[in-house]
Amino acid sequence: MGKVLIVDDEPSMRRILAANLRLDSHGVVEAAGALEAKTILAGEDFDVVLTDQKMPDGNGLDVLLAAKQGDPTTSVIFLTAVGTLELAVECMKEGAFDFLTKPFVPDAVRAAVKRASERTALLRENAVLKTAVLKLEGPDEIFGESESIRAVREMIGRVAPKDTTVLITGETGTGKELVARAIHRNSLRARRPFIAINCASVSETLIESELFGHERGAFTGADQMRTGLFEAAHEGTLFLDEAGELSAAAQAKLLRVLADGEIQRVGSTKTRHVDVRVVAATHRNLRDRVQEGSFREDLYYRLAVLPIHLPPLRDRREDIAGLCDVLSTRIAKEMKVPRRPLSQAAMIKLTQYRFPGNIRELRNLLERAHILGQHPQLQPEDFPLNPATTAELKPDAELDAGQLAALLPGHLDLREVLGKIELALIERALNATDGVQAEAARRLNLSRSDMGYKTAKYALGKR
Repeated sequence: MGKVLIVDDEPSMRRILAANLRLDSHGVVEAAGALEAKTILAGEDFDVVLTDQKMPDGNGLDVLLAAKQGDPTTSVIFLTAVGTLELAVECMKEGAFDFLTKPFVPDAVRAAVKRASERTALLRENAVLKTAVLKLEGPDEIFGESESIRAVREMIGRVAPKDTTVLITGETGTGKELVARAIHRNSLRARRPFIAINCASVSETLIESELFGHERGAFTGADQMRTGLFEAAHEGTLFLDEAGELSAAAQAKLLRVLADGEIQRVGSTKTRHVDVRVVAATHRNLRDRVQEGSFREDLYYRLAVLPIHLPPLRDRREDIAGLCDVLSTRIAKEMKVPRRPLSQAAMIKLTQYRFPGNIRELRNLLERAHILGQHPQLQPEDFPLNPATTAELKPDAELDAGQLAALLPGHLDLREVLGKIELALIERALNATDGVQAEAARRLNLSRSDMGYKTAKYALGKR
C-alpha cells in the first residue's frame, strides 16, 4: 500500500493511528510536531500525510504547505479535535484531501487513508503519462486538439515502435520533420542518430554522394573519401525530406537499401551493409508522380508502408488560437521580449486566413508582429496578409447567406458556381484524407453512395 506520515504531538495518538494503518500494510513514519514533519518531508516522499491541526510548534496547514511544496500529488488528511466548518473550508481550499474529527472511528480513518493513497497513485500515474505524451509530441511541437491532429498523434504512437519505413505527406510548413523526430524519439532507435536531409536542396549530381558517400577520385573535386548519411545513421533513423525530388539514379539506390540494407559509395564496387530506418516526407502527391513516370512505383510502395498525412492549417482552424499562444510564448522567450497576446480582432483575422505556408508561416507572422507591433496586444494591422487569401469560408461553420453573397459577383451562373464550390469541397476532402473516399464522405456528411456518384460526376473516381 502507501507510505504515510503521521503528524501529532500526542505519542499515544500516533501509536494508535500507526497500528491501525499497518493493518492495511501501509509504511508508517511518525513526526512529533510540525517542525519535525517539515524536516522529514524535505527528505522523503509520502503518499499520504495524516496530520493534527493544533500543535505546540505549528499547525496542520503548515504541514500541508510543506507536503505540497515537496510533491503536489501528496494527499493530506486533517485529524483534529477542534473541528469547525470554517477550519474545514480553509483546509480544503489549501488542497486537503479530507478533514476528520477526533475522537475518530479507526475504520473511517483507514478508509480515508486508503482513498487518499489511491488518489495519489492515480495523480502520479497521470503525471507519468503526461510526461510520455510530452515526449511523444515534443515541447509543444505537434500541437492541437482538432480531430485530425489527434489522429496524427495517435498514428505516431502506433508506428513509432514498428521498425519499418514511414511516409509523411502534407503541404510545406505543416511540421513533417517534427513528426519524423517524434517517431524517432519513441522508437527502439531513440538512442542512436537521427539525421535529416532535404533532398530538394541538394543538386542532382551531389545527392547520391550525400546519401551513400563517395570514394576518393570518384568525380572531380572528390579529393578524399566521404562517408554518406546512410552510414552515419547506422542503427538510427534517416529522414529524407522532399523525397519526391530524388533523381532516378538516387531512387534506384534507395530502393536497394530499403530492399536489402546494402549501399555502394559512389566510385566503389564494394557493398556495405547498413541498418537504418528511413522516414520520408514530401509535399507532392507521389502517386501522381508515379503515373507521370517521374517516381518509381516500387519505391513508392517501399516508402509508404506506414503513411501519415498532416492536414494543412486551414483545415484545422480550431487549433490556430492555441498555436498562437504556444508560438508567442516561445518567440518571446527566444527574443527576450514581453509576450504579446492577440486581440480578438487579430485572432479573427488570422482564423480567416488560408495560410499557404501553414504553421511555418504563422510563426513568421507572429515573430514579425512581436518585433514591429506598437501595442501591448497584437492588433489586426500587425498582420499584413494577402487579401486574396482571407475571408475563406469555414467548412464546418454555419454560413451567413448575406456574407456569402457579398463575396460573389453580381452576375453569375448559379448552377456553375454551386458546381465549382461542390467540386472544390470534394477535392479538398479527398486531399485531406489521401484519397480515401469513405473518410472524405464522412467529413462532408455524405453517404458513401452519394460520394461515389459525385466523384464519378467530376471524374474523380480514379483517385
